[in-house]
Amino acid sequence: MRIRKAVLPVAGLGTRILPATKVIPKEMLPLVDKPTLQYIVEEAVACGIEEIIFVTSRSKRSIEDHFDAFPELEQLLEQRGKLQELEELRRVQQMAHYSAVRQPEPLGLGHAILCARTLVGDEPFVVMLGDVLVAEETPCLPQLMAIHERYGGSVVALAPVPDELIPSYGIAAVEELGEQALRITHLVEKPPREQAPSNLAVMGRYLLTPDIFPLLEETPPGSGGEIQVTDALEHQAREGRCYGLRFTGTYYDTGTRLGLLTTTITYALKRPDLAPDLRAFLRQALQEAEG
Repeated sequence: MRIRKAVLPVAGLGTRILPATKVIPKEMLPLVDKPTLQYIVEEAVACGIEEIIFVTSRSKRSIEDHFDAFPELEQLLEQRGKLQELEELRRVQQMAHYSAVRQPEPLGLGHAILCARTLVGDEPFVVMLGDVLVAEETPCLPQLMAIHERYGGSVVALAPVPDELIPSYGIAAVEELGEQALRITHLVEKPPREQAPSNLAVMGRYLLTPDIFPLLEETPPGSGGEIQVTDALEHQAREGRCYGLRFTGTYYDTGTRLGLLTTTITYALKRPDLAPDLRAFLRQALQEAEG
């Protein structure tokens, strides 16, 4: 079955980047001149996703507004002859079908995914975290889809992390299946470093089968008092229905101050209109900083 829908859980409070995220959703913080979330939506659309489902909260209205029509602004741009800007606005509005559902309480990623159940229906879907970006040169979703097509079951993107970061991630024990495909045998959310089954961490991209929903309904609060999708995936893993992709591409975590800053610089350096002047500025700034 072709994967058509992506769930983007964007209801979190973004406390790691306060005070910037007090009134601005972390997913709407800009990387150069586009909000972080737009890059993620574009990644999904480039991989064949047709419907984007935002799981929001009452403080995240600006997310829906960004992907909606803005007739007054469009009229103003047309009157002023800013046709390139107008075309970009309309492209963003039209590149997918958008829908949204609210997560009434911050009860964890598993609960956020469960909130999208009615909109997803009975079909496989992808989940993309709003603070993880994947470089377009090394796409992740097509690889998840290929493993799902071959083996069935849910598929999770995994990448090694330094030992000191293990307690911040869901960690998987795996068996090799060949190339980058893995069978996940055990998953644990944010384990102590000495109890971790490996250093392979879930890195923000999931392909889930719809039987995850009844599992999430039965999942009690786990790490941090939240309903963790990792615990539902652990149930699938015990039944041999959960797989992993050993992702070897490039991804960026914008959920921290340093991650947001370095990702912004990286994306700006990919822009021909900005890179030369930015490189010159960075060289000068480094020289001045080094004294």
